[in-house]
Amino acid sequence: MQLNMRTIWGENKWKLATFILAILTVTASVLYIYRYEPFSSGLEITDELGGNIFPVTILSTATTDAQLIVPADSTYLGNPKSCIGIKIRSPHANSKLHIELAETPFFAHSVSEFILPESGKEYLVFPDVIWNYQALLENTQAMPVTVSIQAKVNNNRTYSAVHTYSVRSINECLLGYIDSKMKFHDTSDFFAAYVNEDNPNISQVLREALDSRIVNRFWGYQSKDPKVVDKQVYALWYVLQKRGFKYSSISNSSLSSNVVFTQRVRTFDDALQSAQINCVDGSVLFASLLKAININPILVRVPGHMFVGYYTDRLHQEIHFLETSMIGDVNLDDFFPEEKLDSTMAGKSQESVSKFMFEKSKEYATRIYNEHKDLIHSGKVNYMFLEIDKATRAYVQPIAAK
Repeated sequence: MQLNMRTIWGENKWKLATFILAILTVTASVLYIYRYEPFSSGLEITDELGGNIFPVTILSTATTDAQLIVPADSTYLGNPKSCIGIKIRSPHANSKLHIELAETPFFAHSVSEFILPESGKEYLVFPDVIWNYQALLENTQAMPVTVSIQAKVNNNRTYSAVHTYSVRSINECLLGYIDSKMKFHDTSDFFAAYVNEDNPNISQVLREALDSRIVNRFWGYQSKDPKVVDKQVYALWYVLQKRGFKYSSISNSSLSSNVVFTQRVRTFDDALQSAQINCVDGSVLFASLLKAININPILVRVPGHMFVGYYTDRLHQEIHFLETSMIGDVNLDDFFPEEKLDSTMAGKSQESVSKFMFEKSKEYATRIYNEHKDLIHSGKVNYMFLEIDKATRAYVQPIAAK
């Protein structure tokens, strides 16, 4: 009996040892997988703009060092201007990450490599994107695009992820966005991208202005006389009115989002070809012409409205403002209801009407500016005083003509 008990205990001891060894093996395997195979749940593609890609943000900052779209996670790798990021965990210190981005109509196939310094840390990585800038420029309507990414760490297992983005229209200006930490970022400086002083069609407008004989040349601030500056500005105003622009209030885009906020803006070419403008279109159009003749323009924004300003001297001591929506065929009584001005326009020449409208537009815009002056310079959301100068051009370049 005693022998049997010893035999049974011996057998159970080996079974217990085997069981404990199995438990330790499973535990070690789990720890190994957690430590060295962190991607079992897959690769995550992420971005800060709610799955949207805005051509204006890419085209206007492609040659600058601007970081107007800043990731909420400050410990990122790569260039966030690419807009497309991945989240991935490093299995150990100084892991080598190899990323391949598949080709789409908007960018070419690309390969990027990074070093992930810390072990066990999740990284936000922005791979290089070789954009097709012409495709972005010509995209006038929101278009879905499937982004496919493969990532390999330390030449081991390859992980894949696919995500569908919406490539927005070139005419959609990103005004701001709310990041993953619920912080709002104002990006209204992208309005400067629609001011294109280099557009080749500007020369035709300037030629028409010179043909009007209001001025015989454009010399910017060389005369040092504010009245001469005003006369040059009026010549531009006159020729745009002569082109028969119509006021068009279209400003909304098809985008429905609680993450990003946008406004539709016509490019210089769009505005000229359609002869339609709203307050924003007129402001960026006129600012383009002012900048082209070396008069420094300013985009001024208040809630629901924009107008343009310009310095009348090289030292920037005096500013005049213009309500550019009055370039179009508008009802003056909407701007000055107490004066009943529309009834006084009958029988007047085109030039006299244009000159009158020019002066009244300055009066109206100046009044709006003075009413909101403190807020305009406060930096608060929906208010803006954006000078289109060298400092602005250092981080936002104009969108090229199509």
